[in-house]
Amino acid sequence: MTERVTLAESLPATSVVRISRATFEPVRFPEVEAASKKTSRYIIPAVRRLPGLLHFYSGISPKGEMVQVSVWDTDEHAAQLNTLKEMVVDGRSDMEAVGVTFTPIFHYPIDWTWTV
Repeated sequence: MTERVTLAESLPATSVVRISRATFEPVRFPEVEAASKKTSRYIIPAVRRLPGLLHFYSGISPKGEMVQVSVWDTDEHAAQLNTLKEMVVDGRSDMEAVGVTFTPIFHYPIDWTWTV
């Protein structure tokens, strides 16, 4: 067994985690997965241009749920995604076209972190 080393990650005290969740009918997983890959081609470059992004993760479960988790240096920078055309117009439209339903998005101030 490989031993793991735990490291504290140094983040600005103002950092936040932005969580975006969505659901879909599990039988539509192949369509949703394809749409997610399509949207990544225009969302990734758009998000990379924004100041303050520290991490971004996107995941889809065959059980009918998807999530995007991003870490930002400030709440104001995280809020840029709320008006980013590629995210709120183009991406939302492409994902809703395959049956994805989005839930409210929340920002959480980071309380503590660790990295394996």
